Amino acid sequence: MGSLCELQLYAASQAQADHVAQLAQAELRRLENTYSRFRDDSLTTRINRSAGDAAGIAVDGETAGLLDYAQQAWQQSDGLFDITSGVLRQAWDFKSGRLPTQVQLDALLPRIGWQQLRWENPRLWLPAQMELDFGGFVKEYAADSAARLCQQAGIRHGLVDLGGDIALIGAHPDGTAWQVGIRNPRAPDQAIARIPLRHGAIASSGDYERYMEVAGRRYCHILNPKTGWPVHGLRAVSVVAEQCLVAGTMATVAMLKGSLAGPGWLADLGLPYLIIHTDGQIERSSG
Repeated sequence: MGSLCELQLYAASQAQADHVAQLAQAELRRLENTYSRFRDDSLTTRINRSAGDAAGIAVDGETAGLLDYAQQAWQQSDGLFDITSGVLRQAWDFKSGRLPTQVQLDALLPRIGWQQLRWENPRLWLPAQMELDFGGFVKEYAADSAARLCQQAGIRHGLVDLGGDIALIGAHPDGTAWQVGIRNPRAPDQAIARIPLRHGAIASSGDYERYMEVAGRRYCHILNPKTGWPVHGLRAVSVVAEQCLVAGTMATVAMLKGSLAGPGWLADLGLPYLIIHTDGQIERSSG
């Protein structure tokens, strides 16, 4: 999943813990193999290779559900959450220390836009030169899926943590909440706040994981699909929801909406959140 992953379980025995951990790991590997854009044999690669094919490509039920979700997220975010925007990585190399030119971005922007593809479950038609990238939400989906498998295997207390995107299986056995630390965007080894959780999920999005600084300004990997440029206005957003998938999507959209519209948008959704503004101020709501 491209990040540090952790599974914490309260089990009746070591044997049960080992068995359930193996189930969860197998599920994470399955989803990684299916949706990674870096694998030649992944479904994502097959979908992208079908671009321009008049026959389109048929997908399985799980992928259809993810595409339905992506379409809904695109609609509800006014086009800001767009899984066709992965082509922008062709212009952005955050290890280079160099900004792309506007000419480079302008050449890619016509290849972005969910409205350009055709999705009629179970068949997808992807226009030539366009791509899908499930990376913006499959990790959160994987956390939910692994947590569900653990519950089905008899685990009642624990959590799945995929790089800070956390799906809870249940509170500690004594009923106390998990204390989820929120990373300080400017001191990643430190927690800037803690959020107690007994159920549901929490996910974060911020400018601190992949970024570069050019002429004193930070450019992060969260890119606006309408402009091609990184978001600005917020350092980080953490959202609590019943599903990690929803929490992660809403956190990303709030980052894309920025300091003016992001907090109000989350407030309208009624989801608990914690926002860190560019000046380091913390804004939080219990939903």
